[in-house]
Amino acid sequence: MARDDGQGKQRGGISIGSVVGAMAIGDHNTVTNQQGGAPADPAQAELLQAIRELRADLARAVAGERIRALDGAAADAEDEIASAGAASPGRLARLRRALADAEGLTGVLASAAAVGRTLTTLLGG
Repeated sequence: MARDDGQGKQRGGISIGSVVGAMAIGDHNTVTNQQGGAPADPAQAELLQAIRELRADLARAVAGERIRALDGAAADAEDEIASAGAASPGRLARLRRALADAEGLTGVLASAAAVGRTLTTLLGG
């Protein structure tokens, strides 16, 4: 509890002068910080949306090794697109490989197909 120091100022409480970046206080809070803004490339923006849908679908799947690897590759690509505006060709290739490795598990997910189509657009073939 804050106390008055006799000069009208509170002592012993919490004072936050300014915050730069992202911050959360308390239990069970999350912070989303998208400093990079929206990707300028429409294909990257489409991929970002498809990756987010895929990750939501994967969260409902039984997490085996291939699902965890795919989710990790998708998370890395999501982070890079959100922060830098685009994922590097190497990051996209890793995501494509993880998607191919998990094909039997993701073949029924429309979100996986959308990620695959967008990767083909960005990487070719």
